[in-house]
Amino acid sequence: MRIAIAGGGLGGLTLARVLHRHGIEAVVYEREASRSARSQGGSLDLHPESGQQALAEAGLAGRFRSEARPEGEEHRILDPAGHTLVHHQPQPGSFSGRPEIDRSALRDLLLDSLPGDAVAWQHRLVAATPRPHGGFELTFHGGHGTDCDILIGADGARSVVRSLLTDARLSYVATLVELNISDADRRHPDLAELVGPGNLWCIGVNQILAAQRLGDGSIRVGISLRAENHDIDTYRSKRALLDMFDGWDAGLTALIEAGDGAPTPRRIEAMPIGTRWASQPGITLIGDAAHLMAPVGEGANQAMLDAAELAGELAANPADPDSAIRTYEEAMFARTHPIAEMSARVQAMMLSPTAADDITRFFTARPTEPAPAD
Repeated sequence: MRIAIAGGGLGGLTLARVLHRHGIEAVVYEREASRSARSQGGSLDLHPESGQQALAEAGLAGRFRSEARPEGEEHRILDPAGHTLVHHQPQPGSFSGRPEIDRSALRDLLLDSLPGDAVAWQHRLVAATPRPHGGFELTFHGGHGTDCDILIGADGARSVVRSLLTDARLSYVATLVELNISDADRRHPDLAELVGPGNLWCIGVNQILAAQRLGDGSIRVGISLRAENHDIDTYRSKRALLDMFDGWDAGLTALIEAGDGAPTPRRIEAMPIGTRWASQPGITLIGDAAHLMAPVGEGANQAMLDAAELAGELAANPADPDSAIRTYEEAMFARTHPIAEMSARVQAMMLSPTAADDITRFFTARPTEPAPAD
């Protein structure tokens, strides 16, 4: 049984690792040239019931604890004048909540747990063609190819594999503009103190200025805006962004001014809530390929849990992988539907005219609830 996993993100690597623990080999086809080819983004909070559970099934819970930052759960919410609305502080040194870990550290942890030949780098899947007697022919950028008996799409928002199962279309739900401030403690100590060890949200009307401390001492700045029809390149200028935050406390907008280089904007998209497909032999999806949702802290966690559950089903029923896939899919559809609904509600609340009041009530009602962050 030759298993191909398209995509070497957190979901694809978790799947390969859990399968490996069960003695089932798989090859991950990843379009990047190497693990260090590009930045992996900010940090994320791993939830006990999903991301942490998946790592436990991968046999990596101990290594996760050595890499994670429980202090990263600290979360402050401010208004545009700099007044504190909410301040969540985790119990020092406790791993009982949702400790933060940098995406790059988590990905390295997973990569280091796999055999050296488990990941085929610089393999961007461009087409998958069903074979007459089962399985798929895979074609990669550059024309080279291979085949497999089982194909698992872990290839993210723009999944190539998804198109073989559903014609669900993505919708534009928000704009995110990102900047990075390197070596913040030395270069910008005031901003380092403002952000603290975790997450900072500054909430205005239909817009959020957020910042997140990473394990390497840098600060990742993210500006969330409502979906608009005008040219996204508008947001590539710091001046244009500063104009949007005119009237805000200068200590907050300094996060934009301090960014290294130009801002990077991108469209945030989501799949229709409740997307399903008729199960087909030898193929399925996990993570964003299966249920791309608004980024409020669930995406990576659900992708990793998808991976662990699919691997468990395949290991439990190796003689009938199609049945294992069907069982996985039904459970996954039921689990992720309410989570996608919740994510959409929270996304809309965060970028509403009354966001500050709404989010303050949300967190005050749940004083131990950590910040959504993906």
